[in-house]
Amino acid sequence: DGGKYRGLINIRDIIAYSQNVPEVKIMRELTPGKSIDYMRNFGVTSLYKNGEDPKKDDESLPLAIGGISDGISPLEMAAAYSAIANNGEYIEPTFYTKVVDGSGNIVLEPKQEKRRVISEQNAYLVKSILQEPVKKGTATYCAIAGMDVAAKTGTTDDSKDRWLCGFTPYYAAACWFGYDNPEEVVWSGTNPAGMIWDEVMTAVHKGLQGATFIRPSGIVEQTICRATGCLATTGCSDTYKEIFTSDNLPEKCE
Repeated sequence: DGGKYRGLINIRDIIAYSQNVPEVKIMRELTPGKSIDYMRNFGVTSLYKNGEDPKKDDESLPLAIGGISDGISPLEMAAAYSAIANNGEYIEPTFYTKVVDGSGNIVLEPKQEKRRVISEQNAYLVKSILQEPVKKGTATYCAIAGMDVAAKTGTTDDSKDRWLCGFTPYYAAACWFGYDNPEEVVWSGTNPAGMIWDEVMTAVHKGLQGATFIRPSGIVEQTICRATGCLATTGCSDTYKEIFTSDNLPEKCE
């Protein structure tokens, strides 16, 4: 329920239930400019900082929930999600593997740029968080038996765009559903982009062995105080377990 006040909420539930206000608050701390820097590193080319284009400026807080000038193509979204799936390494998309002549000699091969955009540990944290919509949130219908699935839904104002982007240990995919000239997507029940994503990905994974996201070294589990988000001490009565990178732990609860 988007109109429900949820009180204290952590990043897992923010993503699971697609809560907008906390995401804007987080971006206010990070700054939209820093976020655009990250997105560009993930291969997104359609975002504009203040002053780069006289008619376009995405360097503002609506960026946190998709309020941008031109949008992002499904190809670039798939490539960005693939970087997370690929343990933090971005690989430039290609539509062919090689071209051979009549004798079988390779005459053309793609030169795909590769670069690390986030650490393997941070990629794993994002994978873990993105499983929440599938486990209990807005994308439970995207579950695939025997597979870890990470996925995030997206809906723009007046439901003019519907999205589902996500990945498994095998494949990443991005699906957009809408019209050439934007109008409301009228659909009863489940997100139509998500239904397409689920149909395609379920078929693609048929016959594949079950697989999970592998936890790398450098990840630690800690007990957290639900009231403060800090490392729990003996005085904390309401706690839960959470994972972190070993070099970036919260402070002890006071």
